[in-house]
Amino acid sequence: MPTYAALTYTIDVDWTQPEYSQEMKEYNEFGEAAAAVIRGGNALYPTATATTVRVTGGKGGDIVTSDGPYAETKEALTGFYLLECADLDEAVKLAAAIPAAWAGAVEIRPIIQFG
Repeated sequence: MPTYAALTYTIDVDWTQPEYSQEMKEYNEFGEAAAAVIRGGNALYPTATATTVRVTGGKGGDIVTSDGPYAETKEALTGFYLLECADLDEAVKLAAAIPAAWAGAVEIRPIIQFG
């Protein structure tokens, strides 16, 4: 069966904070309902904790880091699920049940299996 990454884009907040407990309850409910196909996933800390890495001049060049995300957006990449589904239609149906889809977005991408 193919595996899909379901990338969640939501408001950029720290989901560990108590004020988001209701939203986290909804994510936990989704996780329980879709447990048979979830192969992994996690929430991400806010973009303020991100470090962006670039190599100037290509391979072997100087490593340059900057604080923050690669791009500034209204909605940020805040987490992901790995879903093993029969096909894209099943992955889309599951993505629609992820709370991020209700006020943000969920991007579905097939995973390339190496080795």
